[in-house]
Amino acid sequence: MNQPMRLRTACLFAGWMRLLLAVFLPGNVAFSQSPDAAPATLRVSGEVAKPLSLTLEALEKLNKTELKAKDKDGKEHRYTGVAFADLLREAGVTTGAALRGKNLAKYVLVEAADGYQAVFALPELDPEFAREVVLVAYQADGKPLPAGEGPIRLVVPADKKHARWVREVAAIKVLFARE
Repeated sequence: MNQPMRLRTACLFAGWMRLLLAVFLPGNVAFSQSPDAAPATLRVSGEVAKPLSLTLEALEKLNKTELKAKDKDGKEHRYTGVAFADLLREAGVTTGAALRGKNLAKYVLVEAADGYQAVFALPELDPEFAREVVLVAYQADGKPLPAGEGPIRLVVPADKKHARWVREVAAIKVLFARE
């Protein structure tokens, strides 16, 4: 192998190693929060009577709900958090018996810290319409959610796929569907 080819191979190998270390090295900045960082805040906005900006500590003070659900690997966990419907009621969103007419055209956009998004029709989150609770979780098996999942994530037990189990939830927006 000639000298330029060896140099290119070495550079390529070094680049791949940096990428692997960045992804898998514990304490990686991309997947953990420094102890001095500002606390995570969950924002609830849009078609709400009372916009919210909740720290994890404030979220933990709301009505607590626990449920068991299987993660994407099929392992069962006991998740603790706030029922999504309770959080929406806290923000003054129309729920329950009043959820009819034009309010049925509302949807909820959930956004993660990295920009990942998932959508729910408002009735999917309301216990008067849905069979199962959607949870805004902050603990799994009695422990805070690990870096890369939390501090706040959604748990959607009724979904067959876990694509709407949004990790690192940062914002929730209630919006009207428009034609």
